Amino acid sequence: MYHCNGHPVQLILFDIDGTLLWPKGAGRESTRAAMREVFGSEGSLNDHHFGGKTDWFTLAELLRESGHTADDIGRRMPEYEQVIAHHLGNMIGDFPIAPCPGALDLVRELITRNWLLLGLITGNVSTTAPLKLRAAGFDPAWFAVGAYGSESTNRNDLPFLALERAEQLRGHPIAAQSVIIVGDTPADVACARAVGAVSVAVNTGFSSRESLEATQPDYLLDDLTTFFSQVLSQPARTGR
Repeated sequence: MYHCNGHPVQLILFDIDGTLLWPKGAGRESTRAAMREVFGSEGSLNDHHFGGKTDWFTLAELLRESGHTADDIGRRMPEYEQVIAHHLGNMIGDFPIAPCPGALDLVRELITRNWLLLGLITGNVSTTAPLKLRAAGFDPAWFAVGAYGSESTNRNDLPFLALERAEQLRGHPIAAQSVIIVGDTPADVACARAVGAVSVAVNTGFSSRESLEATQPDYLLDDLTTFFSQVLSQPARTGR
């Protein structure tokens, strides 16, 4: 069993964009098409910074001037999820989506440990996350639980949802100290801290190294190729 900071690791939650994969603009363009269809406006999408935000929060920011409240957007989220998935599915082949360094190898190794759960904690809505993962070579089924950007405007809510789902799946409580949250933005570090999990910041995404350092994550990696050597350890075997 892997350990981290002296605790057995039971659950590892990954952000997607900038952590597991580079979307190469597919998210922005599918968002544009879906916003136009569902809300009739894309706001100032060209200048919008997505990093660390949930899609629900992003829509609330972009559509505020059009008179749409966060509550209004939440009521239309099921429709939006279907529309954006349709548009992303149609256009995703036009974008060179690629896995981040070390990400595929890491996940493939981790899923061989049947005592370890992998999950997602992402700003993407639940319908677009699997499309992006498949395009980058990941099987969405590798991630047993998840919490998504269609479920809250506050990213700090997501780890609590993911942890609750993991506990329901396993049938027993999972201590927060046994959870690792991996992401590429200060918001990922903040949400790990909110639930009491171990925070791993990876410098492959949309935030500067300086901004990540300022949040004082438990671990700061250049990329996921060093995740095993820097974050995880295995206790020495005892006996004969």
